[in-house]
Amino acid sequence: MPLLLAVGVYLTAMLGGIQLRRLGYGMWLALFKRHENSESKGDISHYQALSVALAATVGVGNIGGVGAAIALGGPGALFWMWVTGLVGMATKYSEALLGVKYRKVNAKGQQSGGPQQYLSEGIKGPLGKILALAFAIFGVIASFGIGNAVQSGNVASAIQQQLPEDTFWTPSWTGVVILVSVGLVILGGIKWLGRVASALVPIMIVFYLAGALAVLVANADVLGTAFGMIFEQAFTGGSAVGGFTGAAILTVIRYGVARGIFSNESGLGTGGIAAAAARTDQPVRQAMVSMTQTFIDTLIVVTMTGLVIVVTGVLGTVDSEGNLIESAALTRLAFETGLGGAGTTGGTIGGLIVAVGIATFAFSTLIGWSYYGEKCLERFSGQRLILPYRIVFVVVAYLGAVTSLDMLWNLSDIANGLMALPNLIGLLILSPVVYRETKRFFANPDWRLLPGDAVPEPAGADKAD
Repeated sequence: MPLLLAVGVYLTAMLGGIQLRRLGYGMWLALFKRHENSESKGDISHYQALSVALAATVGVGNIGGVGAAIALGGPGALFWMWVTGLVGMATKYSEALLGVKYRKVNAKGQQSGGPQQYLSEGIKGPLGKILALAFAIFGVIASFGIGNAVQSGNVASAIQQQLPEDTFWTPSWTGVVILVSVGLVILGGIKWLGRVASALVPIMIVFYLAGALAVLVANADVLGTAFGMIFEQAFTGGSAVGGFTGAAILTVIRYGVARGIFSNESGLGTGGIAAAAARTDQPVRQAMVSMTQTFIDTLIVVTMTGLVIVVTGVLGTVDSEGNLIESAALTRLAFETGLGGAGTTGGTIGGLIVAVGIATFAFSTLIGWSYYGEKCLERFSGQRLILPYRIVFVVVAYLGAVTSLDMLWNLSDIANGLMALPNLIGLLILSPVVYRETKRFFANPDWRLLPGDAVPEPAGADKAD
C-alpha cells in the first residue's frame, strides 16, 4: 500500500497534476465523442473501453468494500479512499497510455495490451520479461478473486438478506443464475462485452446514485458534521462514535487505502488492458479517458456510499448475536435507515436499492474481469486455453456464491498485492516514457483536434490566397 500511494504521488507530480487539469477534457471525450475514431486501430470505442473498465471496477467494492472500510477503520477511512482515488487517477492515466502504446494484434486479429505486454516490450532484458510473466500469472489468479468469487458471494448474500427466511431460494440458485448469465456474455468476446457494458454501466450507476442522493437529501442537516468527522478521524484515528470503538491511525489508513484500491484498481494494471482495446491512434487521448474511470468510481460512487453510512449514524451497530455489522450489510442498513427504517416502505426500498446495486455492479465486474483474466492468460498460453478459462471462470462464479465472504475478501487482498507489485515497479521504470509521450502530445498546438476534424487556418490568414 505505501508503494501504491508513493507511485501515485510521484506520477501526479511528474505529470503536473494532469488528472485535475485534463479531467474535463477526458470526460468530454468519453461521453460525447464516442465514435470519432471509427477508422483507427482497435476493437471498441473510447466509451466502450471506459465502460468495460468501469464495469470491472464499479463492483461490490463500492458497496461492501466501503462498508467494510468504514466499519473497521472508522469514518476517516473514507478520506484515505479519496486520496487513493486522486493519486490513482495519475496511475490509471499512465497504465492506459502504456497499454495503448505497446499493444499488439493477437492471433485473432484483436488488440492485446496491458502490463503483461508493456512490461516486456518497454523494459528490455530479462527484468521486463520476468515482471510481465509475474503480472500475467498473478492477474489470472486475481481474476478468480476480486473479479469473480467476491462479486458472486456478495450478490448471494445481498439477495438472501432481502428475501424472507423461509424462502425456497438459496445461494446455490443465485450461483446458477450468475453462472448462466455471465457465461452467455463472455462467450461473445470483447465486442459483445463492450456493447453490454456500455448499455448497463450508466443505468446501474445512475440508479444507485439516485438512491444515495435521496438519503443525503433527507439527512442534509448532518452533512456538515459528517464531513467534519471524516476529516478529523482521518488524522486522529477516531474516537467512539455511535458504538464504534475507534481505530489507530494506521488502521484507518490501511482500510481506506486497501478498500480504495479494491474499488478503483489504480495500480493493479487492469486499466491498461481495457484501454488497449480502444479504437484510437493516440495513447495520451485514451489515457485521459481512462483516468475518468477512477474519478467516477471513487470520487463519486464510493463517496456517496460512504456519506450515506456516516450521515445515517449506523456505524457501530451490532446484530442480534452481538457481531459488528459491516461490509454490504452495513451499507444496506444505512440505506434502510436513511429512507425510513427497516420494516417501513422506505426501508424496503432502501434494501432493494442496495440489493439491485450489488447484483448489477457485481455482474458487470464479473464480465469485465473475465476479459482481464483472458488477456493475462493469453500472455503465456496463447489462445488455446481461453475457452477452458471461460468455463472455469463461470464455475468459480457459482462457487463464490456458496463460499464464506471473509475468506474471499482476504484472498482478494493478497491477490491484489501480488498483481500490483510487478506493475508498480514497471510504472516507475517506464515513467520517463509516460512523461515524454505526454509532453510530445500537448506540445502540438492542435492536440484537441480529433481524426477527421478540419485543421483550422492560422489566425490572420488571407482566405483569398
